[in-house]
Amino acid sequence: MIRRRRAALIAWLFMLPLVAVNATVILVPATEAVWYSFTDWSGIGGANWIGLDNYTRMAGDPEFRSALWHNLVWTVVSLLMPMALGLLGAYLLARVRRFQVLFRLAYFIPYTVASVVSAAIWKNLLSPDAGLGSLLGLNFLGDPDLALGSVAVVNTWAFWGFLVVVFLAAMQSVPPALYEASALDGASPWRQFVSITLPSIRPTMVFLVVQTVIWSFLAFDFVYILTQGGPAGATDLLSTLLYRNAFSNLEAGYASAIGVVMALFSAVVVVGYQILRKLRRWEA
Repeated sequence: MIRRRRAALIAWLFMLPLVAVNATVILVPATEAVWYSFTDWSGIGGANWIGLDNYTRMAGDPEFRSALWHNLVWTVVSLLMPMALGLLGAYLLARVRRFQVLFRLAYFIPYTVASVVSAAIWKNLLSPDAGLGSLLGLNFLGDPDLALGSVAVVNTWAFWGFLVVVFLAAMQSVPPALYEASALDGASPWRQFVSITLPSIRPTMVFLVVQTVIWSFLAFDFVYILTQGGPAGATDLLSTLLYRNAFSNLEAGYASAIGVVMALFSAVVVVGYQILRKLRRWEA
């Protein structure tokens, strides 16, 4: 017992610097954000307590409702397009025996490129004066009906390679004996994929679904660089609305309230995932 306690104490002593850094850069700002969400702070100077006024304003703010709706659409698109492409790419890549590392690297490169660089390239490609925009006669980033979908496609292009690599690693851990036995029983490749591959990589899939939902509520870079929430708020997400209120409108208190709501959405997703994991025994 004494030896175990001593080992635990030593472990905590080694972890203490990291815990202190996390508390400084995460816990303290998060606590301050919750506090400021109940104030009229402008981001400069002092703050006055106004209670739930920011949250009441948020409930009746058409810009917030529009940004929330766009975020929900963005989440659905992020769950369908990248996930489907990631599964398809990983499945096809798992069947490749030569140059697999090269293909894996090629898929993963867009994820490693800085979003500023990727967005600048795509902004030129989608421009109505050059590239695809001029060829098709469409203003992908200037048309309210096309802007959100266009930015989502750019985000999918940058993100799906990461999913390919993760799904591929999960698929390669499936015992080959399962596929051999099913092949002897006459199972087609599609049946093997549905009955063996998907159930075997289920923990990875569920984890990536949860992470994708959380990341979708934190999406900012591509939207802000390509459209800055325009045209006419057609691509506004909660993150861009928060940024505009905090740094353009100097309403940091209201922006903090939006940030708290975003954090609550993420917390609900994480708690729901933990509950379902225990009920469904996904860890097994």
